[in-house]
Amino acid sequence: MKIKKKRKIMGEKEIKWTLKRIASEIIEEGIENLCIIGIRNRGDVIAERIRDDIEKETGTRLESGMLDITLYRDDLSTIGPRPVIAATEIPCNIDDMRIVLIDDVLYTGRTIRAALDELVDFGRAARIYLAVLIDRGGRELPIHPDFIGKKVEVMQNEHIQVMVKGIDKEDSVWLLEEVK
Repeated sequence: MKIKKKRKIMGEKEIKWTLKRIASEIIEEGIENLCIIGIRNRGDVIAERIRDDIEKETGTRLESGMLDITLYRDDLSTIGPRPVIAATEIPCNIDDMRIVLIDDVLYTGRTIRAALDELVDFGRAARIYLAVLIDRGGRELPIHPDFIGKKVEVMQNEHIQVMVKGIDKEDSVWLLEEVK
């Protein structure tokens, strides 16, 4: 099966504005006792940008970290015999902290479930919020984001691809289509 780029959903400017809006919404909830944690491999980049936007707007630099959920996935056996595992970095004690967990795309909810399982190993947070750049629907688990960049209706044969500078050569969001 081949995948082709079908349509650009967001470009660099739209992503920048969207992340600033998410940062403002987080600020409205209050930034006291708050830590920003992104899910590798693109959620962590998005989390750093949101944290930087919050700092620019408030003058407060929040604690931030990143999770590698590889070992917490429920489909680990399908990944292969030697999955690549990156470091999880949680810079603070999360007990009684408010956490904003950030990912690029929310689909089935299984990635978020794995992230929540891993976070529990680090402590008992007072509250965990979920922020996503793209909510594409199609949940298999009862997980709902608190902060949404953009909702995108996606057909069964379509996928979302988020690209971020630092990992990819550009900032963009694409709707991809499977072609037989």
